[in-house]
Amino acid sequence: MYDAAFGALTIARKAGKLILGFDAVCDSLKAKTAKLVIITADVSKKTEKEVRFYCERESTDIIAVSLTMEDIYKTVGKKSGVISVTDSGLAGLIKAKLNECRTPMEDNN
Repeated sequence: MYDAAFGALTIARKAGKLILGFDAVCDSLKAKTAKLVIITADVSKKTEKEVRFYCERESTDIIAVSLTMEDIYKTVGKKSGVISVTDSGLAGLIKAKLNECRTPMEDNN
């Protein structure tokens, strides 16, 4: 189901356009380099709230997905619940692929 999204995330990682981890993602938001932020289902509510605050402040798209940090680890090689994509084209591709996989419950996020 997430195969195309995983492929796009892998491309972004290999291109050096993927930022992993809360602090690094917040730094990319503050530097206005983040084009898309992804949060996994198993991040803490506090972390999610803070990331959403920064995304809203910087007018950056955010997607909450049902993937776990373990799923991200299997895809990009590092366990992370907060990810940013710093390339507009890749961000658009990843957003489209993730939106294809979203469930009605996720659409309420």
